[in-house]
Amino acid sequence: MKHLFVLIVLIVSSCDSYDNSEKIKIGSEKTEFLEIKNFPNNLKAKNIILLVGDGLALNHITLSRIAAGGLDHRLYIDQLPYHGTSLTHSFENVYTDSAAAATTWATGHKTKTKYLSLDPKKEKLKTIIEMLENKGYVSGIVATSSVVHATPAAFYAHSDDRYDYKNISNQLIDSSINIALGGGLKFFDINKIEYTHHVITNKDSLDYKLDHSKKIIGLFDDDGIERSAENPTQRQMTNFALEHLDSKKCSGFFLMSEGSQIDWAGHDNDAVAMIEEFKDFDLTIKDMIEFVNKNKETLLIITSDHETGGLQILKQDGEYVTIQWGTGRHTSIPVGVQAYGPGAELFQGLMDNTEIHHKMLDVIDYKSLNNQTCGNKE
Repeated sequence: MKHLFVLIVLIVSSCDSYDNSEKIKIGSEKTEFLEIKNFPNNLKAKNIILLVGDGLALNHITLSRIAAGGLDHRLYIDQLPYHGTSLTHSFENVYTDSAAAATTWATGHKTKTKYLSLDPKKEKLKTIIEMLENKGYVSGIVATSSVVHATPAAFYAHSDDRYDYKNISNQLIDSSINIALGGGLKFFDINKIEYTHHVITNKDSLDYKLDHSKKIIGLFDDDGIERSAENPTQRQMTNFALEHLDSKKCSGFFLMSEGSQIDWAGHDNDAVAMIEEFKDFDLTIKDMIEFVNKNKETLLIITSDHETGGLQILKQDGEYVTIQWGTGRHTSIPVGVQAYGPGAELFQGLMDNTEIHHKMLDVIDYKSLNNQTCGNKE
């Protein structure tokens, strides 16, 4: 009877599987190769750009590559000279969410899911932006989600509830962040924050030089930014934020930019939407590579908080590949780390996501930086 019960369980389990497959056409774009320079291993960076593909792992990149130009195509992310792998688990849990994962980059510590820059005992953890403010750095965040969403929030907010958006929005306004661009208009009182921030709500404002005497907040949709001709892309927002920060001429800058909705497409098991979101992300990478080439003092890092969707590429059928999603949730599959610029050689091999925080500080030689405000020593 015991063996019969096991057999029945196995039969039921196999019947519970489902076919969630679809076909994606193989693309035919030609690879655009970028100039990739060599940087001496002993060269210290001045600035840091951290690009985050939320929910992005090697499987999503592979499908995006095939959909763009075929099996031998090369994306901009593929051309980065240093590639590593990051583990993503949260505090005592194989699973992570964006809040716990982003907290590792911001603070170098593991924490519980839904926590933003608090340790598991709810003690505040100092973020890299807060640390660098005391060294004369300016900072910015960009997201295609709302600016109070988990990933950007971990760099300026401290909360045990990533969904406490009102509290998080107040912490953003009170933070040292010089420019924040994304969605989330409904979480802010515009009349109130105009006293402290230059507020922009339409894409056309990104074409103009803005008053630098105030901090800048761009809120281009009520919540996440709906992809349309009227709304800015990650690429446009990131370039605007970068130009603003670089013009400050301070000790350096830290910029985090997230392609947030790659993750949302993974949750929805929508491969077409995921590929479209990744295109914007990859074009952002292209522009950042070109900035590093010109600036020569900036470290560029690309990574992800976790994999979303359990995407599988199963087989080729003529001009199409068959793909299948395994879940609508996050998985514990490790994610990639790519780097370029001074110090990029540190981001090779297998690393914990907490190590990314410490490596960023090492690259700018944080321990040797003097305390100062932007442009003035204390």
